[in-house]
Amino acid sequence: MTITLAFLLLSCSSEQSLSQTPTPQPTSTPSPSPVPFQMYGERLVDITYCTVEDSARKMDVYFPDSGGPWPALVYVHGGGWMHGDKSEAAGFASGMTVQGYLVASINYRLYPPARYPAMIEDVKCAIRSLRANAGQYNLDPHRIAAIGVSAGGHLVSLLGTSEAGVGWDVGDYLDQSSRVQAVIAMAPVTDLTRNFPNADIEAMRQVGFGEHNIVEASPITHVTADDPPFLLIHGERDELVPLEQSQLMYDRLVQMNVPAQLVIVKNAAHSMIAPDGSATPTLGEINQIILDFLAKYLK
Repeated sequence: MTITLAFLLLSCSSEQSLSQTPTPQPTSTPSPSPVPFQMYGERLVDITYCTVEDSARKMDVYFPDSGGPWPALVYVHGGGWMHGDKSEAAGFASGMTVQGYLVASINYRLYPPARYPAMIEDVKCAIRSLRANAGQYNLDPHRIAAIGVSAGGHLVSLLGTSEAGVGWDVGDYLDQSSRVQAVIAMAPVTDLTRNFPNADIEAMRQVGFGEHNIVEASPITHVTADDPPFLLIHGERDELVPLEQSQLMYDRLVQMNVPAQLVIVKNAAHSMIAPDGSATPTLGEINQIILDFLAKYLK
């Protein structure tokens, strides 16, 4: 399950005091000023965020041109839990950094050789890593959101709803929380117990989804009242992940009083576009919806 989106994000446009004493005393050496942040406007590629069984998990980090500490947006690619790469976020990241968001696009273990739940374990580890290294990246550890498309939408939805006790917080930085403050899920798989008429069910079993775990692996199972706000975006005519998946998730979130918004893209397929160009909202309008959601819940 993949989505290729051409994100065209819209642009928005010290004093020191020294105490004195009546009798001159030796003065202490002033503490050095913090080293200015050196990576404004840069992109760091293939940074290790966690190590699993001696294998490094990698991410790309995109920095705004000024300011900070910034809110952070973690991008989780799609690809049916089998394909995809962090590099697909490059265009998206360039638009988001202009808006004052740090973007971290992550790779995670794929099938084969990995099987679920390796994917969600890596996503959670990435959040903990960013939080542990917040000073190094000049990000605000209290303002982290996640965005994912298709299989990535499944993973960020699971990230946003699952509690630490489920058992997917394993590996590095276990003293940090993997909780995020907002979730944007595009064409997400949210309930694996439902019917997927055009999906390769055998391939999904190979990935690691089976009768023994499809309830636990479904984000809708874990929804509770303290979950972060959700923005769900889904094509009306999605041929791979039925629109029902986002509708059911939205209904459950609302039932639990979690702030939630569902955007149905009329006439759109899994790609969020329509062959005849009739999809509404358009990609540009979707981008603005995303920005408005982040401005409300992350900034």
